[in-house]
Amino acid sequence: MKFLVTGSAGFIGFHVAARLLDAGHAVAGIDAMVPYYDVRLKEARHAELARQPGFTAHILDLTDAARLEEVMAREAPEVIIHLAAQAGVRYALEHPASYIHANIRGTFALLEACRARPVRHLLMASTSSAYGANTAMPFRETEAVATPLNIYAATKLATEQIGHSQAAIQRQPITMFRFFTVYGPWGRPDMAFFKFTDAILHGRAIDIYNHGRMERDFTYIDDLVTSILGLVDCVPEAGRKVADCDSVSPVAPFRVVNIGAARPVPLLDLIAEIERACGREAIRNYLPMQPGEVLKTWADTSLLRALTGAVPSTGIEIGIPAFVAWYRRHYGV
Repeated sequence: MKFLVTGSAGFIGFHVAARLLDAGHAVAGIDAMVPYYDVRLKEARHAELARQPGFTAHILDLTDAARLEEVMAREAPEVIIHLAAQAGVRYALEHPASYIHANIRGTFALLEACRARPVRHLLMASTSSAYGANTAMPFRETEAVATPLNIYAATKLATEQIGHSQAAIQRQPITMFRFFTVYGPWGRPDMAFFKFTDAILHGRAIDIYNHGRMERDFTYIDDLVTSILGLVDCVPEAGRKVADCDSVSPVAPFRVVNIGAARPVPLLDLIAEIERACGREAIRNYLPMQPGEVLKTWADTSLLRALTGAVPSTGIEIGIPAFVAWYRRHYGV
């Protein structure tokens, strides 16, 4: 099949594209190479993908409608996996406009491109941050989500709402997946698991917010990719539920699906696992809770299992050593 993957030089986009290429599919990648973090890491990911003959890279901002239309016409994708976004909760406190541009305007531009050239299935990334101040655990896709705690979550919720409206109008099938704290090799340098590893191996202190009293549903990257690709053929149909837990819209070919491990892990347990993998203890700097953060995330994966027959299962005792091993190789530490 012919796939278009946006954010192909990003952490998740890179892994999705690599798995598709390994399976023999053709992949066109789009990335704006925004310097939110070291662009050299993004370039290294694209270089890895370019080793495969089925990969074509396009460097552009999705809001450039003319160039996006050129790519859509040239590549004629059957399926689009939209992963391009401005991510990060803390960065949003100081640079909120970048989230409006990338997440809302960029996603809307892609939806408009699909209006002209519909695809069999459009899959788009959302976030567990969408659950915001919800306290009912585990988080279920059928719950109301109206209390985002940061601009990142707010923009992702906006893309869900815009996606639903466009699915209703255009009859373009759309699946949105809410990611739960993804980690693993080739990860983003702004994420806690990467920052902790980097600091520990270089003898610097790590900042631990809320004195470590937080829990996250950590999802290993290989499991996440398996789940995403398992959803490609689960094309939503308006009003057609696969189970009682299905979030499919009654009026549009639109569905929201959690992708998580359904196993919250205390932050201090994550740090202990990183210490073991690094072979040294962290210098700990305990700090108060930061604005925009949530205390706990926990995915209900009943719908994911109903759709694909499987859910993420890799524990941090396997995933963290794999990440640290990659970090050491890539950075020569």
